[in-house]
Amino acid sequence: MKQGLSLRVSQHLALTPQLQQSIRLLQLSTLELSQEVEQMLDENPFLEQSTEEAPREEFGLQQADTPAERDDGNEGEAEFAPNSVADYTIDTRSTSQNDAEPEEASGMEAQSWDGDGGTEMAPDDGEWGGEAKARSNNLGGDDEVDATELARSQESLQSFLHRQALALRLSEEDRAALRFLIESLNDDGYLEDSLESLAAGLAGGDAEQLEELVHHFTVARGLLQSLEPAGVGACDLGDCLRLQLRARLQADEVDTTHRELLQLALRICAQPMDLLARRDIKRLMQLCGGSDAATREALTLITRLEPKPGRRFVDVERNIVVPDVIVSQIGKGAQGKFRVRLNTEVMPRLRVHDIYANALRQHKSGGKDSANYAALQQRLQEARWFIKNIQQRFDTILRVSNAIVERQKSFFMHGELAMRPLVLREIADELGLHESTISRVTTAKYMATPFGTYELKYFFGSGLGTESGGNASSTAVRALIKQFVSAESTKKPLSDNQISEMLKEQGIECARRTVAKYREALKIAPANLRKAL
Repeated sequence: MKQGLSLRVSQHLALTPQLQQSIRLLQLSTLELSQEVEQMLDENPFLEQSTEEAPREEFGLQQADTPAERDDGNEGEAEFAPNSVADYTIDTRSTSQNDAEPEEASGMEAQSWDGDGGTEMAPDDGEWGGEAKARSNNLGGDDEVDATELARSQESLQSFLHRQALALRLSEEDRAALRFLIESLNDDGYLEDSLESLAAGLAGGDAEQLEELVHHFTVARGLLQSLEPAGVGACDLGDCLRLQLRARLQADEVDTTHRELLQLALRICAQPMDLLARRDIKRLMQLCGGSDAATREALTLITRLEPKPGRRFVDVERNIVVPDVIVSQIGKGAQGKFRVRLNTEVMPRLRVHDIYANALRQHKSGGKDSANYAALQQRLQEARWFIKNIQQRFDTILRVSNAIVERQKSFFMHGELAMRPLVLREIADELGLHESTISRVTTAKYMATPFGTYELKYFFGSGLGTESGGNASSTAVRALIKQFVSAESTKKPLSDNQISEMLKEQGIECARRTVAKYREALKIAPANLRKAL
């Protein structure tokens, strides 16, 4: 083996802590970002929330494509800017006024938190989102009500049932058993666990106590199923439907004809649910002894029942979507324009703590305190970079949103039928970013439009070929399928093959299997289940 020396030149990307944090913040949702900010406020003493209107740093689209002006001493911060996840250079003048002192803490460079290292608070080092309201002020006025507070004020299913249970005259044991069953219901109002399993968890192996608990739970279940809404406390779908039908049978105003129909519906619900799902009329007629017309009428009655009694009590807070970007129309008609702006309600107002930063600047490190001084200086730099990275996150979201609105202007004027094909690469090439960056920006970020609130990914879709040689967006094709189904005859619903032929008449090449895939994505049942009885 011959030994020798050789010279090789290579390039590689080093993910500094700043870049890693920038990438991580960019892919967080609004809720996750809020949690991240709360955690950073707890961990970093140099970071605080601003509660007053302070001069904000200029940022946005005007600054997005402008090279940053920096002082000669700002080599550390300038190093990070070209490698940022948004390829966006940040104006660092607000933290570059005192770069002489940081040389004493050169030992902290091993931590890789590059930057000016300065400890002086500049005037612009404060809150950068001047338009944002402090989070603690969401409910500051009597007339302002936060949507999440409205969601929390909604009565839950358990509270509704507990309130009804107060009117029942029960023994302490039965009242406790009823309370336990109410708390054991799921969000849909079903009692999924059997009474034996619930009792076994409390009995602890005592057979006599187990039998007594099962007895009390049996009584309590009967009481629970007599409460409103009808069907609550059922163990499965068939039981839920039967409870609702029995409640209607007990009504005084039920006439003889309707009573017979309810009894037939009860017999149908006692059969396997797959027969009901397939609407197997012939088989149900044989099993339940009803005529064709009566069976169809009973099935129609069953379809009007509520399969999830607890649906209207589900906490709507989990379904609230807070948009990151708001699009509003300025002007009308063809001359109208669309304004894209960030939602100031989701923008955290952060700044570097003045008192702590000034105290650190005035402190002269040396001797035994040098290690502590370097550690505190690093925490200060982390706070500054955290503010910069959050600022950069919202700038990137705004840039991408503006590009989307510009490309999908027809959607904002005419709706989803006018959506055009769009892929991540188009936006990435236009903004000079990587496709992975666009993917992070469009995931779990929402845009409020005149037609509703949509995830940014909604505006991207593949294209289907047309007779004219162009492309039609898959989103527009799905909207067209929904339109065809809504206008179909309930007696003769459109099959997937018929919808495919109708799309061809519109000049869109869409195979039957593609139609079936889009129909399932729209949660539209097959033709045989859409057919009226």
